[in-house]
Amino acid sequence: MTTDRQNLDTLCINTIRTLAIDAIQKANSGHPGLPMGAAPMAYTLWQKHLHHNPADPKWSNRDRFVLSAGHGSMLLYALLHLTGYDLTLDDIKQFRQWHSKTPGHPESFMTPGVEATTGPLGQGTANAVGMAIAERALAHHFNRPDFELVNHFTYALVGDGDLMEGISAEAASLAGHLQLGKLIYLYDANDICLDGPTANTFTENVAQRYKSYGWHVQTVQDGDTDLEGLDVAISNAKTIAEQPSLIIVKTTIGYGSPNKSGKSAAHGAPLGDGEIELTKKALGWTETEPFSVPEAASTHFREALTKGGEAQAAWTEMFERYGKTFPELAEQWRMAHTGDLPEGWDADLPTGNAGDKVATRSSSGTVLNAVAAEIPWLLGGDADLSCSTKTGIKGAELFDGRTGAGRNIQFGVREHAMGAIANGMAYHGGIRPYTATFFCFSDYMRPAIRLAALCHLNPIFIFTHDSVALGEDGPTHQPVEHLASLRAIPNNVVIRPADATEVAEAWRVIMGHEGSPINLVLSRQNLPTLDRSTLESASGVAKGAYTLSEAKDGKPAVILIGTGAEVHTALAAKTLLEEEGIAARVVSMPSWELFAAQGQDYRDAVLPPDVDVRVAIEAGCSFGWEKWIGRKGAVVGVDQFGASAPAGRILTEYGLTAENLANTAKSLLD
Repeated sequence: MTTDRQNLDTLCINTIRTLAIDAIQKANSGHPGLPMGAAPMAYTLWQKHLHHNPADPKWSNRDRFVLSAGHGSMLLYALLHLTGYDLTLDDIKQFRQWHSKTPGHPESFMTPGVEATTGPLGQGTANAVGMAIAERALAHHFNRPDFELVNHFTYALVGDGDLMEGISAEAASLAGHLQLGKLIYLYDANDICLDGPTANTFTENVAQRYKSYGWHVQTVQDGDTDLEGLDVAISNAKTIAEQPSLIIVKTTIGYGSPNKSGKSAAHGAPLGDGEIELTKKALGWTETEPFSVPEAASTHFREALTKGGEAQAAWTEMFERYGKTFPELAEQWRMAHTGDLPEGWDADLPTGNAGDKVATRSSSGTVLNAVAAEIPWLLGGDADLSCSTKTGIKGAELFDGRTGAGRNIQFGVREHAMGAIANGMAYHGGIRPYTATFFCFSDYMRPAIRLAALCHLNPIFIFTHDSVALGEDGPTHQPVEHLASLRAIPNNVVIRPADATEVAEAWRVIMGHEGSPINLVLSRQNLPTLDRSTLESASGVAKGAYTLSEAKDGKPAVILIGTGAEVHTALAAKTLLEEEGIAARVVSMPSWELFAAQGQDYRDAVLPPDVDVRVAIEAGCSFGWEKWIGRKGAVVGVDQFGASAPAGRILTEYGLTAENLANTAKSLLD
């Protein structure tokens, strides 16, 4: 016998489905299959388990929901609208249109309630791992008896395509190792992808794979109608404290469509007016107008506003008492969530002594530890390389995913997931994440770096072993095109400091920076710490470029521009040129992006337009330098792959010498 509650549940689920297919049809673009098939599991999660307040999408102790299978975005938009987020029916009707709040894939910076930008498959699986890590870390640092400020779950709805992507395997392996018990995946196992049945390409036993990772695994065989089974499975997953959970939900893609359900035709194209009419009839939908929301469904969904408001009010009252009992921790909480920094945090950043020879990876490690001592919400790690990248926080333990203790995350050799997990930590808030690996392996992280830039996230990506000066490891490990590649990403800041003093200034920039990722690129080889009593202050790093050493009469005939280790080569070339009576200015340009953000007057002061003999030197490809050297300039760079040999021999053979730089400058004066 069907009960009134069952009728209401069915009505609500079909409201999600019909809003999705109507919006996709109006846009004549989109993916109806997933919203139609996954609506029951999403409804069950959101109505019975998700701890959130639609009136305040940024409430810090909310559960996080990541739609990793982001092509099914209309599922999420329907849920956001129906439960009371700031997303109107008119917004739904503007699905996939110019500047709408309902873009083709969920974008965190566009739509209230969207926790992560997804669509590139697999990214959301790793973002969710990062959110679960952030939850545990914050709980350990801030929670006190009777004051549980942080206690929430992270849910991700993942699809077949997500679990085919290698990043999801990397992320799941680490999550199982860390025993992240507050992480729950709902796997929409509909056995269909864009090109046809997944059996054509994806026949592994997913349950066994995740069990081998250390996950708790359940299966709901009838995800189309078994709401009780879905509810029980989610409830069970929430009780598993020391394992992340995978709930395999067998669904029918395009459920309800008489001619397209269970077929790839339902995946990525509108159903068509005729098929929508047949589908609504098959679902028992009696509304005659598109975009209809029955009053009973609306009232039921909007209960989330009352429940969420009450939950947040109780939390806020608790936080007020917490602030009186633990005022210092409360102030840390505020700063961690606003981006503010403690007063005097950078008063004693170590810069070394003039003449000391130290690799910038080593000086950065020293500064990182000084920063970490002042800013406890700085948390990160490396891809099995901390002994080389120098990025371990001394005196801190390895991160424990069960308790959240420890500040050093060993990501293992999982660079792609590492980047996306850091993004998830940044999405979560309250944590400033950093990662580290060799610069060449930024290739493995590029998709995550790109999404960080797109979404205005601020993780710190540290890259060491920055050039062919890596030496004997050879061309597979020597970055050449990587600086240009990262500089090509919009809203992505790259800083390549020249010595220990520039490193300290770079960290000042990094910790005060918001709105984009920063990539800190560091040397393996030792570099002398420059004598700032005879050179300009390294504070110019904050502006991206500055005059490091002026021509003797202040009127340069040549401007030599360098980054990183090659700044030292430029200084040596300046000496050679001046011995021949050629006035030269040396500009240190650690960051193109920061320099480009300065006003024209400052840029012209550093690179005077009337000095058109400019030579840049950088141990990377020359691509892009024309922006700074002008039409008559030249670049001494590396437009070929590296070689296996001692670093000094490689630099000489590739012309990265003071003599070659000086001669190149002279050739432009002839």
